[in-house]
Amino acid sequence: MTSEGGGAAADRNLLVEHTSFRRPMFGTFLHSEPTLSLDQDDTIFDDSQSPRSFDGFYNGDGSHSPFFMWPLNHPSPYNKSPWVRASPLMPPGESKNLIGSLVREEGHVYSLAASGGLLYTGSDSKNIRVWKNLKDFSGFKSSSGLVKAIVISGDKIFTGHQDGKIRVWKFSAKNQKNPYKRIGSLPTNIDFLRSSFNPKSYVEVRRRRVPWIKHYDAVSCLSLDEDQGLLYSGSWDRTLKVWRISDSKCLESITAHDDAVNSIVAGFEGLVLTGSADGMVKVWSRELLGKTSKHTLIQTILKQESAVTAVAVNSAAQLIYCGSSDGLVNFWERQKELTHGGVLRGHKLAVLCLAAAGSLVFSGSADKKICVWRRVEGGDHVCLSVLGGHVGPVKCLAVEKDREREGAKGEQRWILYSGSLDKSVKVWRVGEQLPDLRQLHYV
Repeated sequence: MTSEGGGAAADRNLLVEHTSFRRPMFGTFLHSEPTLSLDQDDTIFDDSQSPRSFDGFYNGDGSHSPFFMWPLNHPSPYNKSPWVRASPLMPPGESKNLIGSLVREEGHVYSLAASGGLLYTGSDSKNIRVWKNLKDFSGFKSSSGLVKAIVISGDKIFTGHQDGKIRVWKFSAKNQKNPYKRIGSLPTNIDFLRSSFNPKSYVEVRRRRVPWIKHYDAVSCLSLDEDQGLLYSGSWDRTLKVWRISDSKCLESITAHDDAVNSIVAGFEGLVLTGSADGMVKVWSRELLGKTSKHTLIQTILKQESAVTAVAVNSAAQLIYCGSSDGLVNFWERQKELTHGGVLRGHKLAVLCLAAAGSLVFSGSADKKICVWRRVEGGDHVCLSVLGGHVGPVKCLAVEKDREREGAKGEQRWILYSGSLDKSVKVWRVGEQLPDLRQLHYV
């Protein structure tokens, strides 16, 4: 991640993106005027003219990313946690899980999404690269900043960017040369103009009045509720916004936290979870009112000093997982209400990303490792394996079913994608079978 000779000194200058702060802190200053027309460079890019790769952590607009100051020397204070229920069993790393690596020198990988055999990767080069069968398939680029979030709904792809914009793209199999085309932004230009002319639509953001319909800092996270046709976006401007996918309308904007929103997830039973740099995880209840919606805060399930960096939900088992800058993963179980189940302790540095699938939950960290956990009978978790191979912090994860292979006795297997600030994506095959406890050791 750093050049030889400067690694230790550089690491001491690194500071986690919205993970070590309690005061509001914002990224690169955004444009005060909205872009009201399609940008000329929002298009399919030519491989022969790929943007140059940067060695440092840059936003793509020449400014430094907050990741330029990462606290890689801050160990996790395990002994400070009062929760020790979860199993600390940690087997050695299993390289046999690794299928392959995807490397393209375009920048640090900040976001991933997998759907229908395609993998989408976003980086600080502003490009979204598309992979198929571990091979370069296609790609498209935007004039917005680095790609912090990607979600897929049918043939639409939504991307959240450092400059506060949400781009909407559409895939067309008929156009083999340029299968991806940008079809708009959120909010739409016409909705933003209407809001601009309405004095009642203005709110105060950083000592100036602006239309509420738009994010005014980095869009850090996106989540879909496919059943309800809703898209949720969270931002460093401390708000969550609710969008109706069918017509791109912004239905609601909520000042959700006292600091940057780092993660948002549409959960089970109409619940929406938000995690923030203010150290809190909040639970919101959705109520649909005709063509609009209303989200009400019903519970704050976590309030701590360490920033919340990632939230994931296992809807089938009604479990909520939260990763934070102290290296811990808290989890809650849905009984009559949400009840804290314990803490997973497997990382030495900040947890940066989470993903849940089947009975498994995956945690990626600034310590460059991925822990694979399985929930067992009784509610505790066992660490099945620790996946190592990245040489930089693991920033994002995506998982989908392995449709080619099935494990012993019908065991479900999963394909896990991990994106890192080492500019690579690694692809892993992971099963749910419990390991032989005789081969495990305690830490």
